[in-house]
Amino acid sequence: MNAELKKLFQSLQLRQFAPVYLIDGEEPYYLDMITNYFENNILNPAERDFNLMVMYGKDTEWNDVVNACRRFPMFAEKQVVILKDAASLKGGSNDLKGLNSLLAYVEHPSPTTIFLIEHPFKKSDSKTRFVKRVKEKGVHFTSDKIKDDNLPAWIVEHGREINLHIGEKEAQVLASYLGGDLQKIVNEIEKVRINIPGEKALTLEHIQKHIGISKEYNIFDFPAALTGNDMDRFYKMFAYFLANTKAAPMTLLIATLYGHFNRIYLANFVIGKTDKEAAAAIGMSPWFVKEIMAYVRNWPLPRVERCLMLLGKYNTMSLGVNSMSEDKELLKELVARLLE
Repeated sequence: MNAELKKLFQSLQLRQFAPVYLIDGEEPYYLDMITNYFENNILNPAERDFNLMVMYGKDTEWNDVVNACRRFPMFAEKQVVILKDAASLKGGSNDLKGLNSLLAYVEHPSPTTIFLIEHPFKKSDSKTRFVKRVKEKGVHFTSDKIKDDNLPAWIVEHGREINLHIGEKEAQVLASYLGGDLQKIVNEIEKVRINIPGEKALTLEHIQKHIGISKEYNIFDFPAALTGNDMDRFYKMFAYFLANTKAAPMTLLIATLYGHFNRIYLANFVIGKTDKEAAAAIGMSPWFVKEIMAYVRNWPLPRVERCLMLLGKYNTMSLGVNSMSEDKELLKELVARLLE
């Protein structure tokens, strides 16, 4: 959870409410989290019967929204009005023109209404007068999509938030096989927690047993099999990824390989150092540093530099730059050239 979101929830928990909130962006996980809080935590159960109104853009006229926001709460100090899927507000379109109909209200919002506008799957244009007024009168929060290469770190941080240790390797495995759907990741982790009550850490064995992800074929171990000369295992994994491309997205696979080779590159400069000194220089746990240092003998600096350049080239090709090849063909080429 980023600092902006933490600040938003802290203010809500302290009951420091703004009159209007606009939440938007491509990542629905945090938008759903905020909306659920507005629905279930601002009003007590007795107040909700009369003072919670949830409206949907595709079924709603803009003037109905304004009328709902202007009415007075019943037997309570505040009422909550939630407009979901606001981009579909009748009379408008996905470029927020429909929401401009609410501009007059946002400029003079009711002090007894807490109005939440949920605009999922797209960022709103911060240059529009409507969004500028929301920022002046209330709160604007954008939920950005987590990039693939940041996903393992997000999983580790989520583990900290729920008091469950999730290591780097376990986070890489979850990211590789579950993809970027944060709600799915959270649900799967919660499923494991239910099955391992009292456990403080998530292990590969837990993942394999309760999520069904094979620890034999995971992206995180693919670079280690390559550089460790465990060729029998490497070719089994390579064949598996070619046959199951969804299990190894090309961009994530390249990012994992690049991170691995970058550690070997740095390890070439700390030969002779203690494990603690080498770990600090490379930027990794001392637990893994011996493994990385063991690769240096077979992967000297010139060879590693060449591999890093190859990975940079194939990363751009996987994004469609100077290449029309499918990921499967790119993976075959990349592996062949890394092994040259």
